[in-house]
Amino acid sequence: MRPVATYSICACDLTAGHWGVATQSKFLAAGSVVPWAVPHIGAIATQSYANPRYGPDGLALLADGMSAEDVVERLTAADPDRDLRQLGVVDGHGRAATFTGPGCHDWAGGRVGPGYAAQGNILVSAETVDALAETFESTEGKLLVERLLDCLDAAQAAGGDRRGQQSAALLVVERDGGYAGLSDTIVDLRVDDHPLPLTELRRLYGMHDLLFGSTPRAEWLPLEGTLAVEVSERLGRLGYATLGSWAGVANLEERVDGEDAIDPVVLTALRGAS
Repeated sequence: MRPVATYSICACDLTAGHWGVATQSKFLAAGSVVPWAVPHIGAIATQSYANPRYGPDGLALLADGMSAEDVVERLTAADPDRDLRQLGVVDGHGRAATFTGPGCHDWAGGRVGPGYAAQGNILVSAETVDALAETFESTEGKLLVERLLDCLDAAQAAGGDRRGQQSAALLVVERDGGYAGLSDTIVDLRVDDHPLPLTELRRLYGMHDLLFGSTPRAEWLPLEGTLAVEVSERLGRLGYATLGSWAGVANLEERVDGEDAIDPVVLTALRGAS
């Protein structure tokens, strides 16, 4: 087995109803193994000589009402290779637990606090996990997705995986918070193989926020007067009769609601396209 040597943080924002995991590793496609989350149930990160079944099995135990600490105990007690595993769990109430088996490669360890579990192995030092924890604690009030990105950047700046960088992933869930209100997945972004995976993850998140983010309706601009004329002319140049028809092709349909007002983000995109 190859170790999924990585650092990760699983965390939640109980007020917003968000649970998520962020990770980075010198390992191909760590996002296909490490992060697992279900809204109001919990979030799990499984790594080192990872047992991928810790993800679905752990979430099932959380759904049955087990605490994060009890889930860690149940999963590792039943695993004959537990000494090689590393695991972080945050449950539906924000309780957290982390586990590092004695067979994980140094430096390896974890840290927990209200609403988060941070862990890593084959790290430069404990400062990487400390950076995950301290950044999460100091960014309260920001969106969970942004806090998790900040945690990854801080961990890398503190040393990160001592073998280098290769992949990164970001998973955040909310009940009915995803595409068109028909999915629980707010963000599920993966950089599978890249020399600067955290930089690329930030770029992808920027694109995601452009297409699927939201601007408060009070900040939308009324489509009247000279602005209405400008928008109509720009749509005509592009060959579209309505804002909605153009937005659907531009993948901005989630930011369009009627023809009486326009999201400033959509207006900027339209101006750039025309």
